[in-house]
Amino acid sequence: MPVAPYGSWKSPITAELIATGTIGLGQIALDGDDTYWVEMRPSEAGRSVLVHRTPEGQISDATPAPFDVRTRVHEYGGGAFCVADGTVCFSNFSDGRLYRHVLGGTPQPLTPEGPFRYADLVVDRHRGRLICVREDHSAAGQQPINTLVSVPLDGGGAPRVLVAGADFYSTPRLHPDGTHLAWLAWNHPNMPWDGTELHVAALAADGSLGGSEQIAGGAAESIFQPEWSPDGTLHFVSDRTGWWNLYRWQGQRTEPLCPMEAEFGLPQWVFGMSLYGFASAAQLVCTYAQRGQRHLATLDIQTGALTPIALGFTEFDGVRVATRRVVFHGGAPTHALALMQLDLETQRLQVLRRSMEVGVDAKYISTPEPVEFPTEHGRTAHAFSYAPRNDDYAAPNAELPPLLVMSHGGPTAATSSTLRMAVQFWTSRGIAVLDVNYGGSTGYGRDYRRRLDGQWGVVDVDDCVNGARHLVQRGLVDGNRLAIRGSSAGGYTTLCALTFRNLFKAGASYYGIGDLEALARDTHKFEAHYEERLVGPYPARRDLHHARSPIHFTARLSCPVIFFQGLDDEVVPPSQAEAMVAALRAKHLPVAYVPFAGEQHGFRRAATIQRAFEAELYFYSRVFKFPLADSVEPVHIENLPADSSA
Repeated sequence: MPVAPYGSWKSPITAELIATGTIGLGQIALDGDDTYWVEMRPSEAGRSVLVHRTPEGQISDATPAPFDVRTRVHEYGGGAFCVADGTVCFSNFSDGRLYRHVLGGTPQPLTPEGPFRYADLVVDRHRGRLICVREDHSAAGQQPINTLVSVPLDGGGAPRVLVAGADFYSTPRLHPDGTHLAWLAWNHPNMPWDGTELHVAALAADGSLGGSEQIAGGAAESIFQPEWSPDGTLHFVSDRTGWWNLYRWQGQRTEPLCPMEAEFGLPQWVFGMSLYGFASAAQLVCTYAQRGQRHLATLDIQTGALTPIALGFTEFDGVRVATRRVVFHGGAPTHALALMQLDLETQRLQVLRRSMEVGVDAKYISTPEPVEFPTEHGRTAHAFSYAPRNDDYAAPNAELPPLLVMSHGGPTAATSSTLRMAVQFWTSRGIAVLDVNYGGSTGYGRDYRRRLDGQWGVVDVDDCVNGARHLVQRGLVDGNRLAIRGSSAGGYTTLCALTFRNLFKAGASYYGIGDLEALARDTHKFEAHYEERLVGPYPARRDLHHARSPIHFTARLSCPVIFFQGLDDEVVPPSQAEAMVAALRAKHLPVAYVPFAGEQHGFRRAATIQRAFEAELYFYSRVFKFPLADSVEPVHIENLPADSSA
């Protein structure tokens, strides 16, 4: 076994494999015995394609090129299609219009051209129409207007507004007999995981709504995924106890189904999220999280008996249920995310589609260790720790590996233990990884999630720093070779950690936030007041926005940073990264800037993804001075002595 420094090991898990050998698996829908799902394909410039599978197992693309099944409502999208009786309706990304599509035919537009976006589609069979969320961008210089609208399925009329007045809407859901509509609404400054309202209204024969009744939720209660059972009972998830648990509405009262310290909900960053569904009026299938790990189970609605389904997976989402089958995304530490189908009667589990078809030998796969570590104020934080793993190499005696701390976005998202090549890319080269679920992350209850209230840029940074220190103190990593990386909100945490702490020796920011004031002044409607809870109201607490913005304190920076930025990003505009780069350049600190034309918030194109991974690896190799096993295109690092790429 050859001896080689950590970081220099040759690995079959290449940037090209990640970019071209993987797909993103999105929204799932069941239509009778047929199954539909969305695939995001980097190899097709990030196009989202609707895929159809017949009961016999035949798989084909349901939407032809160049149609892109994607929406930009709230900028993050989701809920871009629905299907009923073999007819698909979907949002097309390039023009924002809704289309009706019969398989084998040509998609036909349902909505006119214009500054409109649509999401969270549901078919109203009783009236031949769609009901969905519409985002109206027609008022120049003003925030878009969100409403619930109906759209005739024959394309013969203009959309009709059903519900208006709130800042945001989601999850319109029809009673099985078409007599009632349920939906969620919320207002600034809340995000949907802070507080939402669940409304119900009767539907008249002409499709108009009667007076609505708010049956749950409020400014301090988050409601998630209302659904009608087959017998017409409304179910939903609420965090009223501090945990997102399941409830049902019994006309004049609300009943908990299975009270427990577990999370049956998620932050609604996108539309169309689904964590439970009905096998019958008496039984549902659900997924829930405990201590950061997800589980799948059946729930007897009458008795509240929860019966786990042991499948060996630690991640479940996108759960869709029919009479005898459940389809979901599932993953585990040794299994990349896949689209799975479980027969509820025979317990037969079938893989319908893998996010990665190319197999990687287990000798290159590092399995995560769940880690709990002490952090500020006597609290405990959580992470997954990955040791370097590549059985083709041994490290020199007494050498400890570099550590790459990963800070997830959101910030109220969560990382998982599912096998991801984006982690194994580093560990198979000899770089340890700590994937942190800092305070503010989902999966540990509302109190843990709200640790970040008023403390963004503090609690998340403390937890990333203390997680790295924990591994150093255990003698697992080299304290002189610590790096941190993150995207979006994770990029902000990264920049704060590099600016306001002196532990890390390098960092990589992917479309990260450097100036909170600029974010408060120039961001999209969905997040326009998000930082009010995370930091404080602006401009009243401009002092806090200034104090926690790395751009104002670059004098404290003392290590190299690389920035990656999509030039079409409207969530975190390029000006954020460019201001940070200019400040580092003026201070003569090593800095690299890698912009990508045509990319938005989150990279989707294969060439972009490959270039970013290779550039980041090259950057660390120069900073931490280890040789590369592969030849990669150099990245220009300004102010780095003897930079061969200059």
